[in-house]
Amino acid sequence: MPTTGTTLDELRPGLVTLKSRSPVEKPGEQEQEYRYAHLLPTFSSDRYSPLVPYDHVDPGHRALSHPDPLAFLEGATSFEITPRFGTEVVGVNLAELNSTGRDQVALEVARRGVMVFRDQQDFIDRGPEFYRQWGQHFGRLHIHPTSGHPAGYPEIHLVYRDLKSNFNFELDDAVTTTVWHTDVSYELQPPGLTTFFLLAQPKSGGDTLFTSQVSTLKRLSPQFVAFLRTLKAVHSGVEQAEYSKAGRRGGTVRRDPVENIHPVVRRHPVTGEEALYVNRQFTRRIVGLKREESESILRFLYDHIDKSAENQARIKWRPNTVVLWDNRVTAHSAIVDFENTGEARHGARITPQAERPIPALEGLDLS
Repeated sequence: MPTTGTTLDELRPGLVTLKSRSPVEKPGEQEQEYRYAHLLPTFSSDRYSPLVPYDHVDPGHRALSHPDPLAFLEGATSFEITPRFGTEVVGVNLAELNSTGRDQVALEVARRGVMVFRDQQDFIDRGPEFYRQWGQHFGRLHIHPTSGHPAGYPEIHLVYRDLKSNFNFELDDAVTTTVWHTDVSYELQPPGLTTFFLLAQPKSGGDTLFTSQVSTLKRLSPQFVAFLRTLKAVHSGVEQAEYSKAGRRGGTVRRDPVENIHPVVRRHPVTGEEALYVNRQFTRRIVGLKREESESILRFLYDHIDKSAENQARIKWRPNTVVLWDNRVTAHSAIVDFENTGEARHGARITPQAERPIPALEGLDLS
């Protein structure tokens, strides 16, 4: 796909010149140019038509009929990050998994919410064409309307921040950088299984927080959950687009922003679990309620998500780590605590779309 607009060379003056040194080199020896310079963000001026609905079949369905849905973990070491949420794995090469193994990964990520795979240099070094092929197994790849991407690969969403540049969607007038969200929840068919990894990272900090929206829902009273099941909310991409139109984050909007209505409580198509589906970044109002009523309920739910540490997991990034999560049952937030260190945080996200959110309350009208 042709890429026009801001080029890598034009971006380079605004980026910290990243260097890499071989582990066997000693300080003062010749440094090499940044290994992943070809994956630095560009901001094309290409325009895209509105997304159209498509039929999504979750690969986790196929794994349900497998005699051993955890066969992909054979010979690996894994442990629960918390009892309710999250698994860390050592000893699986994601890049070598066949179609059946990828199906099993999709099912287990749906069950555990988030999975952290260490020692994945093979996966990361296979490059953007492989990233596309990997992501297409799980759904139609989403092209972000405003974010940077590697030249020629708009399906790869990039995050980038260093001392001089910030190409992320961050509100700098807030007292905290923690903003819980599920990625592009404003789309009619938001993402399902998502893959993310860092290509450059600070020596410390830059962690990612995840929370289980299944567990946050379960902590609420049955009577209140029954009420929430009857509600639907507007999710909007307008503010994110306006942020870019103001010249920040690369200043590009390649698809007109959309708003869509989703259930406040959704049901996972494979596991059947119910999950809270609102987030501070993109949920704007509850349909059918007066403004004060909507704001009171959303404020309570956001506060509940913020404070429920027993439902959260903090992922510490190590080199060659790949994290997979299911956007339908989780929310997350980056932690920007390294902004004054001069170090870069450069990450890539592979974002397949899933089904339109299924209401937990059967028959809920989403018009």
